[in-house]
Amino acid sequence: MREPASEKRSNQNSNPRKLSPEKYARLRAELKTPYRGVRQFIYVTFGASGAIGAFIFFLQLLAGRDIEAALPNLAVQLVVIALMVGLFRLEQRASRKP
Repeated sequence: MREPASEKRSNQNSNPRKLSPEKYARLRAELKTPYRGVRQFIYVTFGASGAIGAFIFFLQLLAGRDIEAALPNLAVQLVVIALMVGLFRLEQRASRKP
């Protein structure tokens, strides 16, 4: 019995350049989730920026300078850090799924 044309095409396109299985699997994963590395870099960069800002505003609070402005700014920086940590963990969890 002959194979349907669609099955024949899918078998031919499964690994057209005869790449190693590891490299082919990595390329397929990148195709499913493009720019994952860029997103992770952005999360780390923004998280580091938030940590630097939180450190500066925390030191301003300890010094007692401009407490009315430093406290809300510190809260914003802490929210940024928490958000970036949450997004990074979500991205890591998604990358571990098969």
